[in-house]
Amino acid sequence: MTSIGILQLILYVVVLLLCVKPLGSYMANVYEGKSALNRIFAPVERGLYRLFGTRADVEMNWKTYALAFLAFNLIGLLIVYVVQRAQGSLPLNPAGLASVSPDSSFNTAISFASNTNWQGYGGETTMSYLTQMVGLTVQNFVSAASGMAVLVALFRGLSRRTTSVIGNFWVDLTRSTLYILLPLSIILALLLVSQGVVQTFDNYQTAQVVDSTALTDADGNAVTEQVIAVGPAAAQVAIKQLGTNGGGFFNVNSAHPLENATPLSNFLECLAILLIPAALCYTFGKMIGDTRQGWAILAVMTIIFVVLLGVATFAEQGGNPNFPDGVDQTASAVNLGGNMEGKEARFGIPTSVLWAVATTAASNGSVNSMHDSYTAIGGLVPMWLMQLGEVVYGGVGSGLYGMLIFAIIAVFISGLMVGRTPEYLGKKIEAYEVKMSSLVILIPPAVVLIGTAIAVISTDGLATVYNTDPAVHGFSEVLYAFSSAGNNNGSAFAGLGANTPFYNTALGIAMLFARYWLAIPTLAIAGSLAAKKIIPAGEGTLPTHTPLFVVLLIGIIILVGALTFFPALALGPIAEHFMMIGG
Repeated sequence: MTSIGILQLILYVVVLLLCVKPLGSYMANVYEGKSALNRIFAPVERGLYRLFGTRADVEMNWKTYALAFLAFNLIGLLIVYVVQRAQGSLPLNPAGLASVSPDSSFNTAISFASNTNWQGYGGETTMSYLTQMVGLTVQNFVSAASGMAVLVALFRGLSRRTTSVIGNFWVDLTRSTLYILLPLSIILALLLVSQGVVQTFDNYQTAQVVDSTALTDADGNAVTEQVIAVGPAAAQVAIKQLGTNGGGFFNVNSAHPLENATPLSNFLECLAILLIPAALCYTFGKMIGDTRQGWAILAVMTIIFVVLLGVATFAEQGGNPNFPDGVDQTASAVNLGGNMEGKEARFGIPTSVLWAVATTAASNGSVNSMHDSYTAIGGLVPMWLMQLGEVVYGGVGSGLYGMLIFAIIAVFISGLMVGRTPEYLGKKIEAYEVKMSSLVILIPPAVVLIGTAIAVISTDGLATVYNTDPAVHGFSEVLYAFSSAGNNNGSAFAGLGANTPFYNTALGIAMLFARYWLAIPTLAIAGSLAAKKIIPAGEGTLPTHTPLFVVLLIGIIILVGALTFFPALALGPIAEHFMMIGG
């Protein structure tokens, strides 16, 4: 890799970390009702509370909070489904696209309501402007805000004492959307438009091809025109990145020049993926009154991220040893080097791999290169990042509450080692919290592994596994798909034909379990902890802001991921790697 490639990766990490404190502090002020934007949005906020039938000063216990969360998400899911099914009869459909099939509508509705944004369809050939905006873009905002609301409820559970309430879902949802996601999205959308990302309601454009003799249609006739899909893309791209939603306005996602036009737009979009998840660590520290706790969690995330980024970059930059002699795979000023298959030449390997690692470290799922074309180890890294539970930054809200669940498991294990009742932030961790934490840790692996097993032994599951030479790569594609759905990521290896009734249904069910069977136990933990007293730290208390705890937490995250998924990975990418180096 060239020195410029290394500098690109370093610059990204530095800029990300520099944004953590200011944005994290601002978000803490938002949730505490002290936002600088109160004068602008306060009337809108009050109007929304009247619509929801609530008040900012009325709080909920965890069960009421969970019911509100589920009810709101169910309404959103149904709306997205209906809009897709009625698309052919609705306005803002200049391409005259037909209504979406029932199984694809089911999958997409669950996908966007659950903040997964898995797409089994091509955006420009399936979804009208209205569906993209009213259905998908709206869910990009509110599904992200729902995850942030659950996280803030957990913050309150950790910081409060002897109370039964953890906040108001409608208030947290509204403030997340109005004060955080909306302003950031407007700023990013304007920046993207300035770089050439398309934002228009015009009809699709037609252009004359340069060389009509070079292209033919299915009947062998010369192709003289090309239809260029356009639309209101910049607005959706902004929130899909900031809300760790992912997906794409166009089928090839952020590899499309109208969705990701320049190196600057590429940097901004990639930065937006991790911006809010990283900053929420500081929000956590500030809201519980100990910013050291937030920095410790951020350190865990960043260490794992940087190490795996290095592994994937090294694998892709090393290229394929099976290329014929004479093919120069050494990076230089005039040669991109390495494994360039499936990557945009305008981005190269370092920023392509950076995006692949960032999008799977967060539950984002957008791509600017095709993960299916990565080397075995290069593809294993994003797959394993998802399998760790999407906690290395993770989705907005969901990533950090997943990491805090791992922290609870870490203090529980350390308590077993010394024969002491474990504590986290002054709260005793007892049987109830451990049981709920176990659900959060165990459900995603169960969804992934059971779903993969069913797919690879069923006729319908195997029917659209197109890459079967070697067979281990086809297995990797299925494993990646369920890892993505079972951890609410949304990216894909893309060689799998997933827009079928079997995969639309199976992956839709996986996304439902992965979102709601994790959020509800998390709210249960928040309610349980909020009711407890805060115990002063003693000599036997494990400090959770020290380098020792950082190392312990990293070890537990990796150990859980390794023990759970190593057998499956050995059948897929690890076997493929040894086949590659063996010729």
